[in-house]
Amino acid sequence: MARIVGVELNDNWKIGFALTRIKGIGWPTSKSILSKLGIRENIVLKDLKPEELKDITAEVEKYPVEGDLVRRVKSDITRLKQIGSYRGMRHSRSLPVRGQRTRRNARTKRGKRKTIGAFKKEALAKMQKAKEEK
Repeated sequence: MARIVGVELNDNWKIGFALTRIKGIGWPTSKSILSKLGIRENIVLKDLKPEELKDITAEVEKYPVEGDLVRRVKSDITRLKQIGSYRGMRHSRSLPVRGQRTRRNARTKRGKRKTIGAFKKEALAKMQKAKEEK
């Protein structure tokens, strides 16, 4: 198991894929890192030399990854909330930020549906039965 920037990577993975397991590094960044170092993408991680692994680690540390990236994103969001921007208000209200509709969709951001005023007939019938039994 190779360890790059605090992330354990499986020895059987190809290096191009293995780098994408690090938060903040996707396919394009992985390919650019490997092409800059002159390493082929389809080499299995266990076949890399220790010097190549050190070079990859040094190159990955130039990018904001893992905890640094998460802290940066959180600080950006809190800054937007503090200055009272539209995007900050949307973040604080747990609504979509980038112009998506909210009338019908946005279930992942807004959460599970909550019934407020209307009851279904079955639920209403159960409530009436419970009252009659008392």
